[in-house]
Amino acid sequence: MASKRVLFVFVLPVVLSLIFGGAVLADILQKPGRELNMMPSANFETSTSHNTSNSPIEIIGLAGEYTTSTPVKIQVQVNDSSFGCGDLYVTIFPAGKDIPVTQGGFLEQCFESGNSIIPIDDQFSEIIDTPGSYDIVAEMVSKQLKNISTKGTFTVK
Repeated sequence: MASKRVLFVFVLPVVLSLIFGGAVLADILQKPGRELNMMPSANFETSTSHNTSNSPIEIIGLAGEYTTSTPVKIQVQVNDSSFGCGDLYVTIFPAGKDIPVTQGGFLEQCFESGNSIIPIDDQFSEIIDTPGSYDIVAEMVSKQLKNISTKGTFTVK
């Protein structure tokens, strides 16, 4: 008699909760544009720009076209005064795809307000040897996890 009560009071609610939760999750994921995001960016302030003259971050030196033997060389200018230091990530993707071709990271980039070109004493330089259209994304993440990014497009022939 006691084992039936334990089953009814403790085990049955857990099983029913798992079944109900799975059904709700499956229904939500069937809707267009939905995805399971296990790491929500609620703690990040995000701002995206596309190389306008007064944007918080800009790609410097990006040409519209490269050959398979010419390196893509860029630097980034940060115009947001709240970014005195941070980590810079530069990623190149085939146009319209999410899998990166290459990525560079420049950690602890600190600069003075008069010189906001990063990476400091360096530049991002990569050779893309497959012809096609590519997107390049420059993203700056501050120590307070504030995030700004910009995107550019180029072609490799």
